Amino acid sequence: MDITVVGEGAVLAVPDILRLHAGVEVRRASAAESFTAVRAAAARLAQALGGAGIAAEDVRTVELSLGPEYEAYPKVAAYRAVQGVEVVVRDLAQADRIIDTVAGVGEEARLNGLAFELSDPAGALKEARAWAFRDAAAKAAQYAELAGRPLGRVVSVSEDVRGGPQPMRTTLAAAAETNASISPGRQTLTVTVQVGYDFA
Repeated sequence: MDITVVGEGAVLAVPDILRLHAGVEVRRASAAESFTAVRAAAARLAQALGGAGIAAEDVRTVELSLGPEYEAYPKVAAYRAVQGVEVVVRDLAQADRIIDTVAGVGEEARLNGLAFELSDPAGALKEARAWAFRDAAAKAAQYAELAGRPLGRVVSVSEDVRGGPQPMRTTLAAAAETNASISPGRQTLTVTVQVGYDFA
């Protein structure tokens, strides 16, 4: 005979990395003009980010699109081109300055949201696992006592981890309007563990 219980452990951790979703967008009369303009704007953005201290490997292209916008189909009003990037900001003290740098590229600049994350969640997860396992063990011991049976050895363990980068698009929009600084807050990492015990 055996028993299976579920334990949960949660820890709060302060994120130390910002992933900023930014880019450039243009509209021109022809597809060629639009594409040329967006590539030029993207080059200015990359140069500005480099000048602000962002390493080239911390800028990743995540979007490149070009297409018509219709006034009344099939009449084309303009061609829209977009190039988007994900920027990894490793020093959160520089977050506001990096955001200002993107905005300063010009009217083509776009800020599309951000997410905070932990660069090394291993320590927090280790603590959460310990709490989860202790929670499961306490439940198993209580059930064994209620059943009047001694609790045996652990025969199975499985886990589920929740938590990770948290998108905060509305926060970014509010910050742009109020000139407020960007805050990472705290992030909850939760481990749920399912532990099976023998009833001796």
